[in-house]
Amino acid sequence: MAKMAPRLIVIAISTALLGCNSAQQDPKVSINKNPYPSTYQVMPRTSTLLINATVLTGTGERIDGADVLMVDGKINAVGRQLSQDNVTVIDASGKWITPGIVDVHSHLGVYPSPSADAHGDGNEVTSPNTAEVWAEHSVWPQDPGFNRAREGGITTLQILPGSANLIGGRGVTLKNIPATTMQGMKFPQAPYGLKMACGENPKGAYGRKRKEAPMTRMGNMAGYRQAFIEATEYKRAWNKYDADYAAGLNPSAPERDLTKDTLRGVLEGDILIHNHCYKAEEMAMMVDLGKEFNYHSGTFHHAIEGYKIAELLAENGNCAAMWPDWWGFKMEAYDMVVENAAIVDAVNNSCAVVHSDSSVTIQRLNQETAKIMHSANQNGFDLKEEHVIGWITSNAAKSLGIADKTGSLEVGKNADVVIWNSNPFSVYAKAEQVFIDGAKVFDHQDDAYRAKSDFMLGQQ
Repeated sequence: MAKMAPRLIVIAISTALLGCNSAQQDPKVSINKNPYPSTYQVMPRTSTLLINATVLTGTGERIDGADVLMVDGKINAVGRQLSQDNVTVIDASGKWITPGIVDVHSHLGVYPSPSADAHGDGNEVTSPNTAEVWAEHSVWPQDPGFNRAREGGITTLQILPGSANLIGGRGVTLKNIPATTMQGMKFPQAPYGLKMACGENPKGAYGRKRKEAPMTRMGNMAGYRQAFIEATEYKRAWNKYDADYAAGLNPSAPERDLTKDTLRGVLEGDILIHNHCYKAEEMAMMVDLGKEFNYHSGTFHHAIEGYKIAELLAENGNCAAMWPDWWGFKMEAYDMVVENAAIVDAVNNSCAVVHSDSSVTIQRLNQETAKIMHSANQNGFDLKEEHVIGWITSNAAKSLGIADKTGSLEVGKNADVVIWNSNPFSVYAKAEQVFIDGAKVFDHQDDAYRAKSDFMLGQQ
């Protein structure tokens, strides 16, 4: 018998061992990244042609005397003198049309109306790091606030946990339709967000009240870093498990951890950061924190001092979601200017957003934006309606990772559209009709499209 060469013997033994290991492998352990999938169904709709309106596209363009064609729930065309057979025609002469408004910071459903302890489900104040909780598991779809927001032109909104914790949990993006379940509102394919918080809130919730870390801003920073150190090791363990299994070995899967699952999702780029942060120096540190652990620091919410670091935000690709004039209610909210959003916006490649964080403000986010435009223009800016509409449409959609689907009146995007009775930045402006995916979900003059919460039925 011919002798086998030593190299061939090694290959033969390795192949045999690999075959044995493959045969003995346990079933692969995988984590379902979307265990509560959207069940959203488009409401009844027809192809619709809106004609003769002033159109703000959300891309910086204004078209007077323009038409918008919605077919199969998508924007089919925007222009003048459009025509299409077999469509419902709505004459919008004298009216304005915009994309549906997107609110990136809401607590509707987790802090619903009526405000009561039984409904206070937005803050899991039990640990500085509660990345394991998901806001969607607290959402009460019957919150009357969803209907009031729809009447203000809100078609998409992100529901976030509160800001008591360093890492407060996942947010969820919803389509603002009447529904009986959270899944029925859940925006398909929208990425999850992770709520984080800087500054006074977490150190006050723990150090001041409970005499445990964090008590200081340096304690805050240490808490974030420790959480991401542990998440990095967790990610490494799962990556090794996957690689070993793919190589034919039979490794033991790492022990599952809900908190680290979420942070691993951040490190892998699947989950976007939404950070409650007021002060310039803290936002700068959070940018560096993202660089230390190789994730993007996302959107800064409130960002009272965003104007101080506008260039840094733009350079790093951070959106800043801001109020027009909330300030002074605590020390970290003290150093405010009413032109804040306009200054952030003035830098090339910026992403200025106007948000609500209020069940009342969300009903008139268009007028909140108008206040900024007016204040800024009084102080040397030259902002136009066609530009600032992007602060509550296209930029907001970018912040949520859904700009490819909504936020502007571009061909192929979801037909999320609002018809206003006048200039949407007028104090007299009202949303007359609202469409989501081409389906009418609100009509100011038709009670059939004025949804009522089950909670409100029979209420006086």
